[in-house]
Amino acid sequence: MASEIPDLAVGDEQPDPEEEEKKRAEAAARELRLVVLGWRWPGKSLTGNTILGREDFRLERAAEFCVKRETEVSGRPVVVVDTPGWFSSQDTPAVYQQEIVRGASMCPPGPHAFLLVVPVGMFTEVDRARVEEHLALFGENVWSHTLVVFTWAEVLRTIPIERHIRREGRDLQWVVERCKNRFCVINNNIFGEHPQVPRLLEKVEEMVAEEGGLYVPGTVEKKPELNQKVVERDLGARPKQNSKLGLFKNMEADPPRQSGDRKNSQAGTNQTQ
Repeated sequence: MASEIPDLAVGDEQPDPEEEEKKRAEAAARELRLVVLGWRWPGKSLTGNTILGREDFRLERAAEFCVKRETEVSGRPVVVVDTPGWFSSQDTPAVYQQEIVRGASMCPPGPHAFLLVVPVGMFTEVDRARVEEHLALFGENVWSHTLVVFTWAEVLRTIPIERHIRREGRDLQWVVERCKNRFCVINNNIFGEHPQVPRLLEKVEEMVAEEGGLYVPGTVEKKPELNQKVVERDLGARPKQNSKLGLFKNMEADPPRQSGDRKNSQAGTNQTQ
């Protein structure tokens, strides 16, 4: 008597482990992994939310830990890691520095790009030194995988971002040049499907192709020292004085600096000395 073999009901078939592994490998190969860096200023976490297309990253001042979120952009998996914002006029505490560095390990096997968020505004020697100091935590190789993302560029109206970079002077130009002139502009006032996000990811893909892969930690640079002549009350990059955004009081940053031109900043320097 032939043994009876029950028919498998439709839907009872077990997935092929090799096929599942292949799918996971293909998804991982297409995945883009981004680490967002910047000041405790409005723009860093907002940029992460803009890429995600939703408000997942906190905008409160006391952001102390890295946060990882995932999304899809045009069907492509994207991982975004938001890091603690660094301080502007004083050293970032060591525990925050360690947490910032941990952000790169939260998206194994490593990030494809670091997004250095810089709000359009007065960019000083203090700002340049802070950027250099914090990127040095990741080693020399980080510059080859960093893209400058300018936020609040709508205050420039019809002025091209290239002109702003030239006009702002040597400190901002130095940062952009260290990033091999890789930069883009993003408007964080647009929610949902964002027309600038696909272009941002294209720039990341171009950078990965040019650099031959993702970021690999290198030798950690010695921490740069600030020029002692720079006024200590200078609180970092901030939006242009004529900004109409009015969003800065409730965001993640240090308390905004008083508006003023470079002459006022110089006067503060003389008083400090």
